[in-house]
Amino acid sequence: MAFTFFFRDITVLDMIAKHVMPKLSGYSKVRIWDGGCAMGPEPYSLAIVLAESMGHFAFRNVHIEATDYEEQENFGKIIEMGVYPADQVQRIPPEIFSKYFVPAEQEGQFRIIDSIRQSIHFQKHDLLSLKPIGEGFHLIVCKNVLLHFQPAERTKVIRMFHSALAPGGYLATERTQEMPEELSGHFHQISPEGQLFEKMEIAA
Repeated sequence: MAFTFFFRDITVLDMIAKHVMPKLSGYSKVRIWDGGCAMGPEPYSLAIVLAESMGHFAFRNVHIEATDYEEQENFGKIIEMGVYPADQVQRIPPEIFSKYFVPAEQEGQFRIIDSIRQSIHFQKHDLLSLKPIGEGFHLIVCKNVLLHFQPAERTKVIRMFHSALAPGGYLATERTQEMPEELSGHFHQISPEGQLFEKMEIAA
């Protein structure tokens, strides 16, 4: 698990909204996997960006599986509640904050609104197990942990993501992580502006 914060690496989130979601907005269920979600700021930021770009009606079809491997086993509760202290939400643009957060019961804390919280489901998962949590995902986001893996581990994890994506699915990684050379035939980079890739089919 690595530290993260709301709207970290917003360029990649905006690219997802611009390049990916228009192609998925007609699906009855948009399946997204956020691997290495920590305590939730990353998947919640993604959900808010998608809600803004898709509109309320289409966003109801978004289903985000947020996963991480944590020893204290409290991530699930934190993500389910969607409550964060003021110092963790102070970077959020005021117009977004007022729209998607409300005061929580405890003073100095804020809760994400229900329509966003209900789009995200947490489960414990170790990426290095190399066993995907499912298949047929339209989008996989992993922007918080790849830099902590050894190069060989990183390659194996990305190869796993490729197998878990639906045909033509997308993978988004952190800006500092380039696609391993041995996987260059597995993905097509959407834009040089960020690490957003479309799955390519590999000949048997």
